[in-house]
Amino acid sequence: MRFLGRHLERSPVTARALPFFVFLILTAAQDFFGDAGRFWIYLFKTAVGAWLIWEMRPFVPEMRWAFSWEAVGVGVLVFVLWVGLDPFVPKNHLFFKPSEGGWNPHETFGQNSALAWVFILGRILGSSLVVPPLEEVFYRSFLYRWFIRVDFWNLPLNHRHALSWGVTSLIFGLVHYEWLAGILCGLLYQWLVLRKNRLGDAMTAHAITNFLLGLYIVLRGAWTFW
Repeated sequence: MRFLGRHLERSPVTARALPFFVFLILTAAQDFFGDAGRFWIYLFKTAVGAWLIWEMRPFVPEMRWAFSWEAVGVGVLVFVLWVGLDPFVPKNHLFFKPSEGGWNPHETFGQNSALAWVFILGRILGSSLVVPPLEEVFYRSFLYRWFIRVDFWNLPLNHRHALSWGVTSLIFGLVHYEWLAGILCGLLYQWLVLRKNRLGDAMTAHAITNFLLGLYIVLRGAWTFW
């Protein structure tokens, strides 16, 4: 445990980028363990992500949850955009291959089986509570400011830079299957950070978006979103 802490303590870049890339590697590894294995890897990844967030806390002071009505509004708006744009925008096949049926544990472990619901609950909790801090710290706190200046930690979170705002949002969008919704999502989350001069509102908006999307997927059987 202290081994990771010593690495995160080395520099502001390591503290914000290393946990994200560890999480990203585990995400990429999910499909290498068979149909059932990817569900178990997701739970493992979520647990590792929660541990990484715990280890980051002393070295990433801006990683604090914050509530505002703007965060709620943006979270709901991004969810609406994500679902509403889906039928009309081609998907990002440059980095992703189509998945038949999507991420549906009912097909693998039995319809309404207890194990299937464990994986569904794990996915909703992971995407709502673990993904937002890791991604918001990396994209909205680190990458956005790092594109402006290398000693990014000396820049306030509300420092406005149109080019960095656009480039960071573009990168965020292109690492998602729903690329256009991802770009708009990145623009809106960054707007929250700039408006509030803190990261917590974007984390909250991200959590609301992912939670609503998880509920929509389960209630509508729209597994391709996962």
